[in-house]
Order: sequence, then C-alpha cells, then structure tokens
Amino acid sequence: MLPLVLYDIPSKLPGNTWSPNPAKPRFVLSYKNLPFETVWVEFPDIATKMKEIGASPNKGPLDGSDLYTVPALSDPNTGTLITDSWLIAEYLDKTYPEKPIFPHSSNGLIDAFYAASTELLKPGSKFIILRASQILNEPSTEWYIRTREEVLREKIDEFSPEGPKRDAHWAAIKKCFDAMKTWYDKSSGKWLMGDTFSYADILAVSGLLCFKKIFREEEWERICSWHDGKWEKLLSDVEKECNPA
Repeated sequence: MLPLVLYDIPSKLPGNTWSPNPAKPRFVLSYKNLPFETVWVEFPDIATKMKEIGASPNKGPLDGSDLYTVPALSDPNTGTLITDSWLIAEYLDKTYPEKPIFPHSSNGLIDAFYAASTELLKPGSKFIILRASQILNEPSTEWYIRTREEVLREKIDEFSPEGPKRDAHWAAIKKCFDAMKTWYDKSSGKWLMGDTFSYADILAVSGLLCFKKIFREEEWERICSWHDGKWEKLLSDVEKECNPA
C-alpha cells in the first residue's frame, strides 16, 4: 500500500504539529494504522500548493470567495484528493472500514456534538488566535496576524489583553469544557460513546492537543486542573489508542 499524503501547517514547536484541524485526520490515519507522510505548508503558501495539486477551494465565511485551506489528504491508492477534516474522516472510514470511527452510523450525532462544543468555544477564540500567532514560523506569522486582524477588525494586541477581556475568554473556554464534562459523564465508559472509541473523542482531543502546544505551561496546567485532571487523561488515552505520528 502506498502512503497517503497529509498536508499540514508547521510551527517552530518540536514535532511541528499544533493545528487542530490537521490533527483530526492525523489521529484517524494513525488509529486505522494507515501509512502516511506529511507535507508541511506555510500559511502564505497554502493557496499556491492547493492549486498545484488540484485541490478544490472552500468558500470564505465572510464574502463567499474561494478559500484554500488545509488539511488536505491525497490518497495515491485511489487517486482521491480531499480537503476539509470532516470529509477526510468520512472518506477514510468508508474507504478503509476496519476500525470504524463513525460506528453505528453516528455521523449525525458526532456532528451535533462538534457543532455544540465549537459554538461554546467561539467566545474564547481571540485568546486562542493570539497564542497560535506566537508559535508559527516567520513566513506564516505576518500572514496569519494580518488576515486575522482584517477579519476581526482589531489589532492583535487588542485581541486578548490580560485583564477583564482575557478573563472572559478563559470563562468561555471553561464553559465549553464544563459542557463536555457533562456529556462524557452521561457515558457508561471512558469514551463519549461508552466503551466505543469514535471520531467524537478525536474531535475533543484535537482541540486539547492544540491547547497543550500553543498555550504557555501554566495555562495548560490550568486546563489540566479542571475536572480532576480529566482532559489531560483523555488526551493521553486517545494518544495511546491512536499512537499518532
């Protein structure tokens, strides 16, 4: 079997990986024991690289213009090229059905879980963007900050200054984890679907992995202190299940 190719965004952190969206297919590929290699693409080079490989653009959220994004996955075994982490996950589950990540046709339920948790996290996103801007390689930093400032119509220094604004962002992040805790508590096992591992757990942990990478040590420890250390343990459990490369 030829290795699949995952397009991801590098950083100046050890191991490069940090972005939650490429982390999702990375976990899926590893869970299914599929061979793959990574092509690292800096933010300002994404559009050029995606056009080069023939990837289709998504639509920009503000004006509907073409927007090229990663992750993208190329499967030389089938000649398939896909962008969007959710579509990649569904493709991998359909094409390589061993060890399913959408068990019992759970796509709709898992999508609802993801939509609810994402909406809860949204009010804290400016703090997350600020921290992400600080771990990028130089070619990506200027592009990332400029484009986020344009969308949010605010200078990055104003995104999440320490004080009431930062406190509100932390409160939103905590509210999201409080909700996820109640959902996991309703499960009869350690995974969201009881004893059955699924893409829902990968979605939860992809965000956790991002926070562990981009937040400062004391900020990550703050998250680890919530709910009796549940989130650090969940990250560890999923990493053991998937053994991501």
